[in-house]
Amino acid sequence: MYRPMGRQHWKKIWVGSAGNMVEWFDWFVYASFATYFAGAFFPSGNPTAQLMNTAGIFAVGFFMRPVGGWLLGRVGDRKGRKAALTLTVTLMSASAVLIAVAPTYSVAGYGGALVLLVARLLQGLSVGGEYAASATYLTEASDPARRGFASSFQYVSMTAGQIAGLGLQIILQRTMSDDALHSYGWRIPFIVGALGAAVIFYLRRSMLETEVYAEDTSHSAERGTLRALWQHKREALLVMALTMGGTVAYYTYTTYLTKYLSNSAGLSKQTATLVSFTALIVFACLQPLAGALSDRIGRRPLLITFAVGSTFLTVPIMTLLRHADGYWSALGLALLALVVVTGYTSINACVKAELFPTGIRALGVALPYAIANALFGGTAEYVALWFKKGGIESGFYWYVAACAAVSLVVYVTMRETKDLDLARVKAGEETGAGDGESTLTTAS
Repeated sequence: MYRPMGRQHWKKIWVGSAGNMVEWFDWFVYASFATYFAGAFFPSGNPTAQLMNTAGIFAVGFFMRPVGGWLLGRVGDRKGRKAALTLTVTLMSASAVLIAVAPTYSVAGYGGALVLLVARLLQGLSVGGEYAASATYLTEASDPARRGFASSFQYVSMTAGQIAGLGLQIILQRTMSDDALHSYGWRIPFIVGALGAAVIFYLRRSMLETEVYAEDTSHSAERGTLRALWQHKREALLVMALTMGGTVAYYTYTTYLTKYLSNSAGLSKQTATLVSFTALIVFACLQPLAGALSDRIGRRPLLITFAVGSTFLTVPIMTLLRHADGYWSALGLALLALVVVTGYTSINACVKAELFPTGIRALGVALPYAIANALFGGTAEYVALWFKKGGIESGFYWYVAACAAVSLVVYVTMRETKDLDLARVKAGEETGAGDGESTLTTAS
């Protein structure tokens, strides 16, 4: 029977989501404005080479995410979800300020690129903890019967951050000349991001802790430690495996899409940006619907649908996008791709959080997810450009499909998680010990 969510649940979701939106606004404007500032930090020459250098620094940020996942996941498990979420937004604000004031190559040589690198490392540290803290917070703060719906707002907020970034880009493209955008206009979104983070810092200082965490009494010395996580190594490996296909597909059709449409399909930057902006609005609206569906039919059906679709449709979708000749054809293909990806994005937060007990949940989600993102999500754009530079761009399409195929095997064999009691998941249950049933046993 349908039960409306209470006011306190909505308040927790709002505060958690609003902060997540600003975090991902700052994270994604780096990618969406890269075509404008790539030439500012590196010597002039091949535009693709400049983008590869910028994408390389983008990928480095991902490799900092495991460190952030470990550090901030530990904070989340030992000090509380609120403490971790407040710390993440502080780090993100600092990184946005650094990018906004970074000197260009003409002023400081590679010194500007070094500042850019430091800022990306801070962003990686922040987002590495933000994902897990947000996923854990949204999952724990929701009604047990509505966890899929509530946790879907993580990707609603992530996508809203990107929409805000793209929206600002569209406004700047229409109010500033191309030369002005390349010269100084690209700094504006990072200033906006820093100011937004300051506002969210204030909101998160007064946010409510989740009841699941507040009522947990297992405050052992190993809480939130790697030693405790080792007791759940099978769940950690599962998080990495189920993330692999989803994160590659997500970053392909979000952060890389705009550059792909302009650099490969030949669409103007304005048209490519508008395609991404429109598609992401629809994508954000789909998340709660798919999350609510998972509360009725389970998580596995949506994950399997995503993996099957991504495995068999990626190559034709990317091939057709390569030959898209205008806004509507590109938009239709982008929407098809993002509808498929929704099967993963709408519920992956709660699926991962449902695998771990309270005392290790934040770290259990953070570290393996961050590792998988560093290996596959953070490198997706760089791998795509590497294939393009090598003259075999279609090889990237097959790479994305192959990653989805690996995750498909995991989705088919993992157990359904939607009915698990977050407060009663214990160490022995994940391996099938005691009276609990393993969360990793093959589905019957």
